[in-house]
Amino acid sequence: MGHLLSKNGYRLKKRTRKLNHRKKKKRNCFLQGPCMLCFIVHSNSSGLDDDSHLEASINGNGFGIGAAAASKFAERYVTLGPPEDCSKFLLSPRELALWEGQGRSLLSAVPAKLIPPPALFRTAGVSVTLPIPVPVPVCKRKCSEVHRCTPSKQPRCAFTTPDGGLENGGMGGGREEAPSNSETGHCHLPLRSLPSSSSSSSASSSSSSPADGCCGLGLHADLAHSSDSSPCCLHHYDDCQARNSDAADHLSINHLPSSILLKVLSHLTVKERCLCASLVCKYWRDLCLDFQFWKQIDLSGLQQVNDDLLVKIASRRQNVTEINISDCRGVHDHGVSSLASHCPGLQKYTAYRCKQLGDTSLLALAAHCPLLVKVHVGNQDKLTDEALKKLGEHCSELKDIHLGQCYSITDEGVVALARGCPKLQRLYLQENKMVTDQSMRAVAEYCPELQFVGFMGCPVTSQGVIHLTALRNLSVLDLRHISELNNETVMEVVRKCRKLSSLNLCLNWSINDRCVEIIAKEGRSLKELYLVSCKITDHALIAIGQYSSTIETVDAGWCKDITDQGATQIAQSSKSLRYLGLMRCDKVNEETVERLVVQYPHIVFSTVMQDCKRTLERAYQMGWSPNTSNTS
Repeated sequence: MGHLLSKNGYRLKKRTRKLNHRKKKKRNCFLQGPCMLCFIVHSNSSGLDDDSHLEASINGNGFGIGAAAASKFAERYVTLGPPEDCSKFLLSPRELALWEGQGRSLLSAVPAKLIPPPALFRTAGVSVTLPIPVPVPVCKRKCSEVHRCTPSKQPRCAFTTPDGGLENGGMGGGREEAPSNSETGHCHLPLRSLPSSSSSSSASSSSSSPADGCCGLGLHADLAHSSDSSPCCLHHYDDCQARNSDAADHLSINHLPSSILLKVLSHLTVKERCLCASLVCKYWRDLCLDFQFWKQIDLSGLQQVNDDLLVKIASRRQNVTEINISDCRGVHDHGVSSLASHCPGLQKYTAYRCKQLGDTSLLALAAHCPLLVKVHVGNQDKLTDEALKKLGEHCSELKDIHLGQCYSITDEGVVALARGCPKLQRLYLQENKMVTDQSMRAVAEYCPELQFVGFMGCPVTSQGVIHLTALRNLSVLDLRHISELNNETVMEVVRKCRKLSSLNLCLNWSINDRCVEIIAKEGRSLKELYLVSCKITDHALIAIGQYSSTIETVDAGWCKDITDQGATQIAQSSKSLRYLGLMRCDKVNEETVERLVVQYPHIVFSTVMQDCKRTLERAYQMGWSPNTSNTS
């Protein structure tokens, strides 16, 4: 009674009396907001007294019933199954008797799929699409506009503020805001839609199919997404949006599948993977240690590579199939031997310019790696015939070997290698001063599948070269700087080797115009012809343009007798020519070359000036400019 004795007691009592009076006067349908059931009841049962409706009304501030009563209604509503039960729950006995007396089925007159959940059990601002045209009803309640929000996939809320109605001045709940769930103390119950009077398939489709609004009003809402447009979900939606934005900000390349990351890292060199990528994080370190990166190892030019590193690689990665240690001065025979003993599946071994390596490394490879198909050991002075003999004994699958500038190799080692490797396809020797015609004879006899043969600078003669005519699959022949090579031998090789596509005769002064003419006539598959520093004139170039329809590359650099006439006529007559080398052909004027460049843009003319222009043009394309260059 303290408030009655206070100064403002009469005013407080008067305010309370007004609120009670307002509550008593205001009676609404149990379903807040315009619903099909409300329209049907009011339009067809106008003679009924409003007091006969269910006395569970909603006041202007939100809910007129307490939390306990709301919970009971919710629990009862959730357990309803058939449409008849839902209708009985929502209509009074007098209204049910009237409908049944008129012989109209509740299932046809009031489809359950058109009955929205009561205001206690549904979210605010939700309307239902009504495809059935009905007479224009008159709703006895005012409504406010729907508060629209962006739909999102959020957990459904059972008790939300029923402050929304329909768009476009439609019919809905009161304009006053209702208290939130936390203020009213209502518990959250799962949203349950009323069962449909039609089949289950039509019921599922009716919740998602758009329809025109009732009475000309667009009721654009969906029961399946009714909770998404709830104002009580706005805060939760904003939180999820913020989390999504934070997650997007924290996305990184590590979120990609490991297979894609491995593909990305495969484009890096071993140095980039080991010294850069593997230091990013532990995950990248594990990716860089993937076995597929260590099947083909390229360590060429890395001075940090030593025997200990090769031992670690061999002990941890025993599936190595290819390794390149060219120019690695810290690698010795011990490291290569350890690698060979741990990697029996090694197939390709490359070690150019490793002068510190000797026979021990190659002996270990031959003993432990019988599947070797490629061995490139050019410029190793310590290699001898013993290593070649061991390769011939144990590596019968060998197909490609490079022994250039291994000055200690003799005919004995080459013959043993040829006998033991009948599948040999590529053999390159350069400046091997102790390799003679005997080696060439053995190669032609024991290796019939040879396709690439090179004897540059070796002391072989025409008597040894003539044996190459037995190689029917020969496609590339390098005979540069052969001191005793005559024209007849070259012409015979071209006639017999019909698959020959590239012939290198540079630095052979014995080659003349007649030999080139025969080559042009007989070389049906020939595409490349190198004649640098040969004794040829304009007649050789004219014969190439006149007789050959396959030659695409001709290099006649340093041929002092070539003039403007030969360069012009080969460009005019040859239909297959794409490259003409005229480097240091002093009798060819630069003005003539400029004119030929304009007239025959499909041909690349190589001179000092033209090469300088192309180099400068490539520099400009790469972003170079004279202003940014360093001047000394």
